[in-house]
Amino acid sequence: LIAFVLIGAVLTFAKPKIEEIQDKAVLDQTLELFEGINSAIFEVAAGGQGNQRKITVGLKKGELQIDSVSDKIVFEMESRHEYSEPGKVVEVGDLDVNTTKKGKYNIVLLTNDYNGDYDIKYNDAEESKILTKAATFYTVLISNKGRYKTEPGGTCSIATINTDCNDLEYSEYDKSCPEGGCIYISPRTTINFEVIN
Repeated sequence: LIAFVLIGAVLTFAKPKIEEIQDKAVLDQTLELFEGINSAIFEVAAGGQGNQRKITVGLKKGELQIDSVSDKIVFEMESRHEYSEPGKVVEVGDLDVNTTKKGKYNIVLLTNDYNGDYDIKYNDAEESKILTKAATFYTVLISNKGRYKTEPGGTCSIATINTDCNDLEYSEYDKSCPEGGCIYISPRTTINFEVIN
């Protein structure tokens, strides 16, 4: 009986520590996952419109959000491991790491913000996709869709393009005036994500 009590006491102490070590390992692996995503994005962007890369995404814990509305990729996980100083955003490479205390646990957010660099899409739309933990790997296709262009509108001439094509909605866009109609061209390359299995 005493032996069982001792074993129980040891397990009570050891289990949280084991979970903490496991959670740190998951977070470290997720940093590597973000490096792989970044590498694929840079390669397809450099390769030009139509370029594609497949990556595999394994999630043992937590969830990964492809947030095309905000042009961010965010990983969130409840962790026993305090990955960074709680309440402070810390930069780790290209990532913002934010740890928030929640009782015995921590909520860890890893965020890569592509706004200003790339226009992130999911299935060619401004929508979000959440990948949750799974026993098998996800296969994600990352594609370069080029720079978004509007349909020609209004009238313009090359000589007066800046005054003719002055739609405030597209004030940050490049302007073109083929065949007398204003076309606005996004300064950012569109990078599309698609889960294919």
